[in-house]
Amino acid sequence: MTNLFEELTWRGLVYDATEGLADMFATQSVTVYAGFDPTASSLHVGHMLPLMGLARMQRAGHTPIAVVGGGTGMIGDPSGKSQERNLLSAAQIDMNVAAIRPQLQHFLDFDRASNAARLVNNAEWLGTIGLLDFLRDAGKHFTVNSMLQKESISRRLESEEGISYTEFSYLLLQSYDFLQLFDRHGCTVQIGGSDQWGNITAGIDLIRKLRAKKAHGLVMPLVTTASGVKFGKTEAGAVWLDPARTSPFAFYQFWLNTDDRDVLKYLKSFTFLSRADIDAAADAMQRAPEARDAQRLLAREVTTLVHGAEQVARAEHASRLLFGEDIAQLPADDVLAIFADVPATEIAAEQVAGEGVSIVDLVSSAKLAPSKSEARRLVQGGGIYVNNRKIADISARIRVDQAIGGRVFVVRKGGRQNHLVKVVQQGA
Repeated sequence: MTNLFEELTWRGLVYDATEGLADMFATQSVTVYAGFDPTASSLHVGHMLPLMGLARMQRAGHTPIAVVGGGTGMIGDPSGKSQERNLLSAAQIDMNVAAIRPQLQHFLDFDRASNAARLVNNAEWLGTIGLLDFLRDAGKHFTVNSMLQKESISRRLESEEGISYTEFSYLLLQSYDFLQLFDRHGCTVQIGGSDQWGNITAGIDLIRKLRAKKAHGLVMPLVTTASGVKFGKTEAGAVWLDPARTSPFAFYQFWLNTDDRDVLKYLKSFTFLSRADIDAAADAMQRAPEARDAQRLLAREVTTLVHGAEQVARAEHASRLLFGEDIAQLPADDVLAIFADVPATEIAAEQVAGEGVSIVDLVSSAKLAPSKSEARRLVQGGGIYVNNRKIADISARIRVDQAIGGRVFVVRKGGRQNHLVKVVQQGA
């Protein structure tokens, strides 16, 4: 597609946009920004939607700016939050900013000859402006009446906790960011999630009032899952882009486990695959959904983007081993690394010595069943595997010599729900 707005629309990435933005994308090169507050030492998969938005715009010939909120991160955005954020120290914010910078380079090209991406920290201007100057230069152009109508604020006002003046002022800070980027870099477009619409339009209004110029905004739908689980959350917590926080294998598995109802939407949102490629994936899924080819394509594409092709090869190799029958031949350290994000419990070596522990007790202690009677039903129904071997005999006992490396059992319920049981020596 030659028209960027048409492509974004086809991909389901336009929730709302200002009038005239589609024509501007089609007729001129613009500078566009998205902001990322450094509330943690890593971005997570929820940040990928605006990041991919910037990347698509750069590929279409526009100039992206990634704003790392060293200033706004000191305050915290109330959008989409039901309660006040914990405030971070300046030192922690600086550490988070430094950690996030290299992650952006997986998505944006900062070195190309034309329309190279920029990385900007809004602490450059928010950290130096005085309170009185800010109130005179920016605050006087906002009415409390209009701020109260913004969804991010009105929702919090309706909550039991309410909203502090600190977070109430966030809208002004983000609006001032847009003004500064307009003045410094000629930025005329801001993008974000749909919960940012009020903040973005406030910045557009400030530019109109102070510079008599027109700016634009585009917001994308917030990502949801068909099953009702919050996107980017697993039993182990958030799915991070930092491989030290979410291993490449766990990252790959997160995408591989995508629900059939979500996979085509995610292929459109989180990959650069063409319409023809995604249509082909849809056809393959309709013919043989059990093959999960669309999920494999999604996992491969996104993991390559974030972690590289080598990590994809390693993740796919580990997957073949884990879902084959030779998992017991893997080194214990490799199994522990692969399942780093899987829930785990410990069992004393004495319990699995000699005749070992009953399979029913093992399943129950691993909390894969709410009771021993339910554990018996799971085993009898063929739904329990230990180190990828089905255990269907409720009288079976699991011994330490069956543990991988004498250190760990991988207990699986059904097709996907894994749990580690680590063998520990007394006093260890």
